[in-house]
Amino acid sequence: MAGVAAQEIEVHARPIASFARSGGAPLLHRRLAWRGGLVLTSTSPHFGGWSGLTLSRDGKHFVAVSDAGVWMTGALAYDDDSRPQGLSGVRIGGLRTLKGGPLTRMRDRDAEAITLAGGTLAKGTVYIAFEQADRIGVFPLDRNGIGRPTSYLKMPEEAARMRLDGIEALAVLAGGPRRGALVAFAENPLRGEKVHRGWIWLSGVPRGFTIPDLGGYSITDAASLPDGSVLLVERRFRWTEGLKIRLRLLDAVGIKPGGAATGEILLEATNANADIDNLEALAISEDEHGETVITLMSDDNFNRFLQRTMLLQFTLSDEPATEAAATDLPKARSAPSKP
Repeated sequence: MAGVAAQEIEVHARPIASFARSGGAPLLHRRLAWRGGLVLTSTSPHFGGWSGLTLSRDGKHFVAVSDAGVWMTGALAYDDDSRPQGLSGVRIGGLRTLKGGPLTRMRDRDAEAITLAGGTLAKGTVYIAFEQADRIGVFPLDRNGIGRPTSYLKMPEEAARMRLDGIEALAVLAGGPRRGALVAFAENPLRGEKVHRGWIWLSGVPRGFTIPDLGGYSITDAASLPDGSVLLVERRFRWTEGLKIRLRLLDAVGIKPGGAATGEILLEATNANADIDNLEALAISEDEHGETVITLMSDDNFNRFLQRTMLLQFTLSDEPATEAAATDLPKARSAPSKP
């Protein structure tokens, strides 16, 4: 994958008829409603492993990164009922070093999250987080794709002991008193700890806060809502129980230096009751009616025989969704812990 030249590829999309499997009952909060989804395939050997995603405000354009060090851009089309229909104008290319060369070592290419830092997807900048060789870079973005990084952020002191539990999720706060600040989350509690770690960058300095661990799930991506709250997608896999996926909404008030971010669970699903896969990427946008749209994408680990690249969408409303076949889920709260 190192140094993949920028190129156009064709991506095929198969609609997903239902989120719930026959006889299944995934738990959705009353504010959450299923919109639609796609199974995505391509003959390109570079397609797959998508671990980070960001969308334009209207949800019609996207940028994704893979854990093989490849970026992907394109347009997301919708049908007359506002359900995702397919991808077009898809381009991919390899992420680069500061000097513009290829990332030759696999440990340097493991991109896990992306979020818009400024501007737009047509011309702006993005933050990209890498695991293994833990770092967060600032990259220019335009219609030709992602360019070489211009700088890297100061990392938290805990990065030295993250190993494979490194930064897995990024978001820029879209509202609240710390609007515009970058927040990042480690995939799992650090060795010897029982809470998840998060950091917020203020004046270029990362400051820590905590998130309670609920049931041994891993944090795989994040996105911010306009009020400054942050949505997390979480994953748990056990050979004895299969795959579990969860969406957790963190209150804005706890996302601050020394804070303890708590919130509520919006979705819980398993591969027994819902059509899911290894969901690792999350983005938030708005549709033409101003409704908040949550988009999830899965990482197939380049294992096309056993896993799929999926794109799933839900509507998050301010009031309970009238057609959400769901039960309210309890608040997920924990006593504050020092970061």
